[in-house]
Amino acid sequence: MNTFSASFSFSRWLGILIKEFIQLKRDRLTFGMIVGIPIMQLLLFGFAINSDPKHLPTAVVVAEPGPFARAYVAAMQNSDYFTIVGSVDAREADRLLDRSAVQFVVTFPAGFQRDLVRGKSPVLLVEADASDPVAVGGAISVLNHLGGEVFAAELPGVHTPAPATIELRVQRRYNPESITAYNIVPGLLGVILTMTMILMTGLAMTRERERGTFENLLSTPATPIEVMTGKIVPYILIGLIQVSLILLAGRWVFNVPMHGSIALLYVVVLLFICANLTLGITFSSIARNQLQAMQMTFFFFLPSMLLSGFMFPFRGMPGWAQAIGNVLPLTHFLVLVRGILLKGIGPALLWDHVWPILLFMSVVLALGLKTFKRTLD
Repeated sequence: MNTFSASFSFSRWLGILIKEFIQLKRDRLTFGMIVGIPIMQLLLFGFAINSDPKHLPTAVVVAEPGPFARAYVAAMQNSDYFTIVGSVDAREADRLLDRSAVQFVVTFPAGFQRDLVRGKSPVLLVEADASDPVAVGGAISVLNHLGGEVFAAELPGVHTPAPATIELRVQRRYNPESITAYNIVPGLLGVILTMTMILMTGLAMTRERERGTFENLLSTPATPIEVMTGKIVPYILIGLIQVSLILLAGRWVFNVPMHGSIALLYVVVLLFICANLTLGITFSSIARNQLQAMQMTFFFFLPSMLLSGFMFPFRGMPGWAQAIGNVLPLTHFLVLVRGILLKGIGPALLWDHVWPILLFMSVVLALGLKTFKRTLD
């Protein structure tokens, strides 16, 4: 005990403690992460995450317009689970589903009103984009009970029991068996690429500074664009190898269908890899050390995971969260990769989600070039 008292100095310990607080105060990025990450998690999980999405965009196909079809559509709208985007023909409805522009298409066949008046049970076709099975479950359960509630009051002279008023036929397109792996495995392509590409390149420039080899780069006539692209290209090959491994595992282990062009998929993957690598190299040019680069990577990766539609239905989030999610490349990449693999869409339907990734990459690249400094300070 006496030995410990002699060797331990409270004043020295207090000096070290004060020094650490001063160092934390100087490292504003780390301090910001300490405060910012818990707040961001609280806001995202508390307000943005919703596993029972509502206001899902829905198109209707009405062969013979009438009051009963209008009453059913109005009831769908009033349920808050559906937002009717318009009445279209069958061909346009298929196109909207392929583009992920709508979640549901409800088709009222010819003779729908006549069969109701005669006491028959007309067939109501509901086509759902089930590439994300969680997004459609609650809305479909509402449709199963909606018919009896609507037409019981509209058909007082018909003695058909209310639950049998209509025959609801639900087609879960693109994933009829609601297999979770069909949704998760394509999404893992984007998640893994986001995590590894940004992290590896985010450490590239800071590693040069910490090892002292950054001075060699400064002494060369290389321009900022040459340095940045030279560090990015080797990781593109690593990303393509990762994608190939995931695709092979998805096909032979999880039996994920691959209806679209694999070559087209690799083009989209290459674009997404470049966007993430550009962001990573920008982080490395801003950060002073590898710890800060890792902190910035995590700060970007967390909202990408939660707001992109990978873990929770994208359309279940409030408008402000969807606005943030639409800025993230992962959000658009998930739509693209699931569309190619599960829906078999072609190049004509990709542009709506390709240009946001291109815009993101251009803005980040310009920011990275602006912040790149040819000095050690």
